[in-house]
Amino acid sequence: MKVLILSCKTGGGHDAAGFAMKEALEAHGHEAVMFDYLTLAGQKVSDTVGGVYVNTVKKMPHVFGAVYQIGMAASRIMRKSPVYYINAKMSKYLGPYLEEEKFDGILMPHLYPSETLTYMKRQGTELPPMIAVMTDYTCIPFWEETRCDAYIVAHEEMVKACVKRGIPEEKLIPAGIPVSSRFSRKADKKKAREYLHLPVDATVYLVIGGSMGAGDLEKLTGQFLKTRQEGEVFIVVCGNNKKMFQKMKKKYKEQECIVLVGQTRQMEVYMKACDMVYTKPGGLTSTEAAVSQIPMVHTAPIPGCESANRRFFVRHGMSIAPRTVEAQVEQGRALLQNPEKVEAMKKAQKETGSGNSGEEIVRILEKLTF
Repeated sequence: MKVLILSCKTGGGHDAAGFAMKEALEAHGHEAVMFDYLTLAGQKVSDTVGGVYVNTVKKMPHVFGAVYQIGMAASRIMRKSPVYYINAKMSKYLGPYLEEEKFDGILMPHLYPSETLTYMKRQGTELPPMIAVMTDYTCIPFWEETRCDAYIVAHEEMVKACVKRGIPEEKLIPAGIPVSSRFSRKADKKKAREYLHLPVDATVYLVIGGSMGAGDLEKLTGQFLKTRQEGEVFIVVCGNNKKMFQKMKKKYKEQECIVLVGQTRQMEVYMKACDMVYTKPGGLTSTEAAVSQIPMVHTAPIPGCESANRRFFVRHGMSIAPRTVEAQVEQGRALLQNPEKVEAMKKAQKETGSGNSGEEIVRILEKLTF
């Protein structure tokens, strides 16, 4: 089976889900091709779309939240959104590519290519089975105007919300958000720390700002340092936010207890090495932490889908989410000192999360294809 995975560079979560599915497909002997489909129109188009998104999230998160809410309202009253018509223009690039390459199935961890393929389907283009993969614990605007053969949602709770928005219930499959199998593998904490050159006996906190290094990384790091207790080490992941990385490197170069990390492909190793993770509530990073069964503190969300993610995790006992930086640090420490609460959170993560979503998606696609 030859499978196409189409994503976009609007945050690292979509790509992470795509790579997890690619990994699962290849493990089953299938061929998988994955790329940012906007590059078919030129790298400049991809960079522009990704750049606008990333800069809005970093510099104007409340604007992003307002646009998200407008989208939620508009999707209830509009038959077709501007998002649909803009992405329909990509059909002149995607059509010839599909005609030339020939795939047995298409997976989409992003709304945009789903909109393009829906337009093509309505124009009478013959397409292979298409599966949309949602990467948040909510139904974001405009999925309901797509026409995919199946929709993978994060949890059974999402089914009702998606049906309410107009997606046929028979097409909704609560298989979870796909993450790499590396996160669910058992690993020795001591070996992970030795590999990363971390003190074996320290209390290690992992602070993640997402792929874009967004959120209160600076404030959180400052509060940790201000209230630091003996034997504590803080790993701060700035993602691809090079400006933030350089700024913090200069500020904390004398602090041996602070380990700064830029963009990394070893997130599962850092998670295995830590005692607790602090992360903004992105769908992928939160799922990776839950699959790894690590006590989790959710920091400030990007308004919109991340707010919904945070509510879901807190409601299910998979994380705590104090509102202020001071409370996040204080309550995180308190949680770590309470073994019963730590075990209860890990149990909730194991029972609610899904570590084999990628495998399940492969089985679903095989069933649709054969």
